[in-house]
Amino acid sequence: MEQQINAQIKLDNSLKIIREYDWLINAYVLDFYVDNHWDKLPHAWRKHFENMPPEQMCFLLEDNDDKSQATTPKVNSVWPLSLLVLKSAFQWLCIGRRRTKKDILPRSHLLDHPKLKHIFNKGVKPKKRHELDSMAALCKHICQDTPVDFIVDFGAGLGHLARTLGYAYNIKICCLEMQTKLNKQAYAMDDYMDKLQRKYVDEIYCQKPEHVDLCLTADMEAKEFLHTIETKLGLANSSYRFGIIGLHPCGDLGAILMRMFLKCKQAKFLNFVGCCYMKLTTTEDSVVPKQTYGYPMSAYLRKNISFSKLSYEAREISCHAIELYRERLSLKDYEYLKVHSYRAATERVIRQHYPELRHTRMNNVRHIPGTSFEDYFYKAVKGLPCEQLSPSHLCTSTTESDLRNWKNIVIFYTLRLFFAPLIESVLLYDRMLYLMENDCKVDINAIFDPRLSPRNHITTATKTR
Repeated sequence: MEQQINAQIKLDNSLKIIREYDWLINAYVLDFYVDNHWDKLPHAWRKHFENMPPEQMCFLLEDNDDKSQATTPKVNSVWPLSLLVLKSAFQWLCIGRRRTKKDILPRSHLLDHPKLKHIFNKGVKPKKRHELDSMAALCKHICQDTPVDFIVDFGAGLGHLARTLGYAYNIKICCLEMQTKLNKQAYAMDDYMDKLQRKYVDEIYCQKPEHVDLCLTADMEAKEFLHTIETKLGLANSSYRFGIIGLHPCGDLGAILMRMFLKCKQAKFLNFVGCCYMKLTTTEDSVVPKQTYGYPMSAYLRKNISFSKLSYEAREISCHAIELYRERLSLKDYEYLKVHSYRAATERVIRQHYPELRHTRMNNVRHIPGTSFEDYFYKAVKGLPCEQLSPSHLCTSTTESDLRNWKNIVIFYTLRLFFAPLIESVLLYDRMLYLMENDCKVDINAIFDPRLSPRNHITTATKTR
């Protein structure tokens, strides 16, 4: 009960701050010049930032508890009290992003076996390998405390996590994936792993994953879900226990697996890392039934929908890679940072000559040091009517002034990013409360290195009855 009350208090205070700064959080950076966002900042903030090098904005993004961060550039002036108060409040309100479980998790020696590790790593980038190793080790740890007969992996893809659990940790696992093509590829990779294990490992203790073609939807009943699992695994009765896991289920899939966990009495633990919060359905999605919203989920927040609202812009900024951006700031990677200015200046040109193309989707332009604004513009608008504009339409005194003020847009973007951990914490506290309201014990911890995997919080829940 104390944990639940504490989460409610933090939610209330976090949302009060968000409501106070909605004007900043919900601002489009690409409208920075068009809507003169700079002048909307408090006077004390603008005065402080006037002659401040952009890299000193690292101060706002640093985690005071993370000693592994790059050194913050020296700050030579006193920050506005309102920003210092916010920074202090965030330290208390935000769920920490520093990895906390790396020293207590077991690691299977088979992951480093000279004849097997290449298949564990096949098609897996370092970021993904880091996630798989950490997630699998935590699942093994949880299975020791909460024994189950098998685990169900939601959105299993090619089965990389399943193979790690099955072949390295000897855990029986059933994979749910909606794409038949991915399941066929997963089976082929499993067969190859089988062959290698039998050839190179003396004592074989492993479980070959099972793969199921299934598109899990918000309206799927537990009976249908369980029947699919029982049929695939050949279960004769319902006296089994299982855990549910999901590695970065996108948008509402995280909410779906939480609800399915609660519907199934046989489900004993839940272990998942969410992502793509901007894709969550909310109260603004009128075609979505209220009981299936991705946010808010808790009864506590649903009592006051207008107060708990998080806009698309807020949820989108919460998904940004704050640690990587901070490193670029600290390293004075100005060429990369100027891209925001180019995009906003492009928007102003478009709005002047083609107002109907406001906020139109543009081409992604690969960052190359030394790229001129003119080169950027024509690559970004290729295929759009505005590509017919001549260079004289770009080389105006207004555009030149905008580009000279690129530091201001970097500062403005950093201020928005400053709120990202607070917004993500609101989403996580809401999920925590929802599970606790339904008689679950819940923990949320940073399991991944945020530099490798920015969405690094894992929600672990077990049923108390």
